[in-house]
Amino acid sequence: MSMAKMKSKWVCTSCNYTSASFLGRCPDCGEFSTFVEEFEEKQGTIKNQQNAIRFQEVKYTKLTDEAQCEKAYIPTGFEEFDRVLGRGYTTGSLTLLAGDPGIGKSTLLLQTMGHIANSGMKVLYICAEESTNQVKQRAKRLKIETENLYLSSENCLENVISLLDEIKPEFLVIDSIQSIFTSIIEATIGTVSQIRESTNILMKIAKQKNITTTVIGHVTKDGNIAGPKVLEHMVDCVINFEGDKYKTYRTLRTIKNRFGSTNEIAVFEMLEDGLQEVKNLSEIFLKDREEQNSAGTTIVPILEGTKTLLLELQALTGATPYPQPRRVARGVDYNRLLQILAVLEKKVGLNLSHHDVYVNIIGGIQVNEPAIDLACAIAIIASHRDIIVPYDCVFIGEIGLTGEIRYVTNLEKRLLEAKKLGFKKAIIPKTTQDVQKKLSDIELEIVPVKNLTEAILKGLKN
Repeated sequence: MSMAKMKSKWVCTSCNYTSASFLGRCPDCGEFSTFVEEFEEKQGTIKNQQNAIRFQEVKYTKLTDEAQCEKAYIPTGFEEFDRVLGRGYTTGSLTLLAGDPGIGKSTLLLQTMGHIANSGMKVLYICAEESTNQVKQRAKRLKIETENLYLSSENCLENVISLLDEIKPEFLVIDSIQSIFTSIIEATIGTVSQIRESTNILMKIAKQKNITTTVIGHVTKDGNIAGPKVLEHMVDCVINFEGDKYKTYRTLRTIKNRFGSTNEIAVFEMLEDGLQEVKNLSEIFLKDREEQNSAGTTIVPILEGTKTLLLELQALTGATPYPQPRRVARGVDYNRLLQILAVLEKKVGLNLSHHDVYVNIIGGIQVNEPAIDLACAIAIIASHRDIIVPYDCVFIGEIGLTGEIRYVTNLEKRLLEAKKLGFKKAIIPKTTQDVQKKLSDIELEIVPVKNLTEAILKGLKN
């Protein structure tokens, strides 16, 4: 007797649109190559679902009632991590930590959970992709010793819920959400349905039982978080752990945060005994800079949340034998680079139609704010004409389409950071008299400019 063929469906990982066959483009959200095949789900009975997941009775509260939570924020043990989260983990929140394989996500969370457990809180760490012995060996290397950290390699969500009832932890870690499944639906581990349903259950547990929960998520080869896009909407906070696993520095960046800013970053250094936070980021990004004047290198102060960073921007131009010159932008927006090149050609007369142009931000930081426009333009001109850029000068300003240098926000904060790190001169947009009077108190040679031509004349040596 032949077995009945299982029915399948195709699900868009971006918007959950379902189709009977594969589609190259989703007709609902318009994304390309987002459909994955899944077997038809067989929903369990309502009784089985109620037995599988046991939540406490429904409660409500008035807006005017005083908060019942004794401790609103949980420190991670890293000041920089706390700042990224917004003063630490919010009690009862659900956080998604995503990153490339081998980047150090498990190491970061294990160090964090070790600190939280040492503070007296119970932590349940579900290592669904590793054995408990592997995690213990990592903890030994990280010198983590605590009685309040419980480990389990269980990947069935119903069994995890039983452990929650038994241990009664205040903090839960799932490593990773793609390795967890629930018996409520009959679908393969890691499919859109399993990830969505498991995350939904964990969200209810976090809110109803007031268990602060963090889940680790995989990243696809395109750099996106694996699983349905709705996963990012369900959680309270989405954090990306970025960097090259073959280099020592890692960047923690908030993508979504209901309890704080989404522009904060933190940098960690991977050492033999674990991750160590880097508090002075500007010195890290500038420490390998040659202490001599060089063509094609400029310094620009940028804002990342509440922090001001000084970054080194490098540009390189070279003649190309090919009819289509290359434009390579690393750390800056590609379309922004094309706009700057167009303004340079129109307003300054710098024709680079037969030259390749490469622009790079040292340190792997991605900068999207327009304050780097002037530094980018000066670096390109200096590289092309082999003009020396002053070593002790910073460039701040947005370039308009007519070549004017426009004002940027938090100018005083940027200049104070430049002064702190020993810079002597700053090329900035021309400001109002009130702003100029405020900036005059900073012990820095401030040179206001109206347009790109004036910035070139005052910012470069002959």
